[in-house]
Amino acid sequence: MTVHAHPDDETIATGGIMARYANTGHRVVCVTCTGGEHGEIVVPELDTPENHARLGEIRKVELERALARLGPIEHHWLGYIDSGMMGTPENEAAGSFWQADLDEAAGRVVRLVRQTRPQVVVGYNDFGGYGHPDHIRAALVAKLAFARAGDLDAYPDQLQGGLAPWQPLKLYENVLDIARRQEFLDMIEAKGIQTWWSPPPDETDEARTQREAHLALMSAAQGPVTSRVDIGAFTGAKLAAIGEHVTQLSKEGFFLAFDADEWRTMQPTEDFTLRVSHVGVRIPEDDLFDGLPSEVPT
Repeated sequence: MTVHAHPDDETIATGGIMARYANTGHRVVCVTCTGGEHGEIVVPELDTPENHARLGEIRKVELERALARLGPIEHHWLGYIDSGMMGTPENEAAGSFWQADLDEAAGRVVRLVRQTRPQVVVGYNDFGGYGHPDHIRAALVAKLAFARAGDLDAYPDQLQGGLAPWQPLKLYENVLDIARRQEFLDMIEAKGIQTWWSPPPDETDEARTQREAHLALMSAAQGPVTSRVDIGAFTGAKLAAIGEHVTQLSKEGFFLAFDADEWRTMQPTEDFTLRVSHVGVRIPEDDLFDGLPSEVPT
């Protein structure tokens, strides 16, 4: 089970492992916490008031198409509204993920865990990878659900409704390899692409300080790479899935500016931190299912 904040996050962060495991006989469940209703639209001709008004509907279709590119993946919506960025009206709005009761939100994920019974749960670190409020919340609810799904005393109404407790065996956090930032920047700049990682020529001292402080927070929240999963055979599927998120990921942008062979050089693996394991493991790992029984108990 992967737990993500918005449509497109699933492909960017875990598209390779979802494709790999879905196409090699594993049941793969993807949970999306919000509809991404308040995201940007990066394609100018699509950036209209009408499309913003129905962006949640558009992104739902984009997600369906992206998952179809990756393989047979079971999808569930958690049912919250995109929270926007910190300090915005969307972040304060009732129904947003950031304003949701944390126990209730975790309970929704617990229900899905008890229904689908995953051995492995993959989420984000406590900073949500890069600090977006919905990513932070997605990380927290994934961790809480991992801890509570097997607890008889947690959400007893679910148990009375016929669901049995279920304890996943391994909890992972997605890792963005910040150590390779300069290497990525050099490749990106060679393509003439501007990203938030690379400062603009006219960057002010204040903006530079803020950017560097943000990068420091990202780095501090990130755990060590314990697990690198080879996704080379599924890089093409991941790129095809990224291409389905048309409103969010421009063909001239970072992700789609490189072809599959270039991405196999830049990111031959998707990387993770193993945060909790209820089975013995050997680090480093090359498979999220290392140490797990091949048959899931009934």
